[in-house]
Amino acid sequence: MDGVRKTFDEWAQNGRAELMEIEHGKNVSKFLDSITFDEPFSFLDVGCGNGWVVRKIAKQSNCKKAVGIDKSKKMIIQAEKKTDSKKEEFVHTDVESWKYKGKFDFIFSMEALYYSDSIDEALKKIFQLLRPGGQFFCGTDFYTDNKATARWKDVMKIQMHLHSKKEWKEFFKNAGFQVKTKHIKDLKSRKKWKREYGTLFVIGTKI
Repeated sequence: MDGVRKTFDEWAQNGRAELMEIEHGKNVSKFLDSITFDEPFSFLDVGCGNGWVVRKIAKQSNCKKAVGIDKSKKMIIQAEKKTDSKKEEFVHTDVESWKYKGKFDFIFSMEALYYSDSIDEALKKIFQLLRPGGQFFCGTDFYTDNKATARWKDVMKIQMHLHSKKEWKEFFKNAGFQVKTKHIKDLKSRKKWKREYGTLFVIGTKI
């Protein structure tokens, strides 16, 4: 069993899943609330944890379907327990090996892509899963420009690929995306990095 899966199985059981929801919730909500979901749409969350983003998005009146995938079986069990809408679906898989026939209008991922064996491979698959004109929103607090979080790798002791904002943009361009970035800061946070750097969102559009 790989270290990432094992770690997140443990987190699903010890309350860290809910802690992640609290830690990331503010900036993620701020970002998602800035997106206009004014047409009927389908949504995928890659690395969905306990499913909190899927539940949030499923409440949008134009949401037809919101799917969450996670390589941690225990996270998926947690997510299924909390399901509160028929629009929601959760699947135990990693994105690279997922056999899925359909396409999504929006794909989201928070603090998940850098655990992939290959970011290039994960992005290639995400690009395939999007409809033309679809968008991928990738959020991360773990990037080299943000010195305070770079040490997470030593704390976690599992595979984590650390990259700069510039490198993230290159990954997206290589996968075929048109790319832009956005920083969401929490100016009231007690943590200095959350006020100064915040969460980096890389936004890829499939043209």
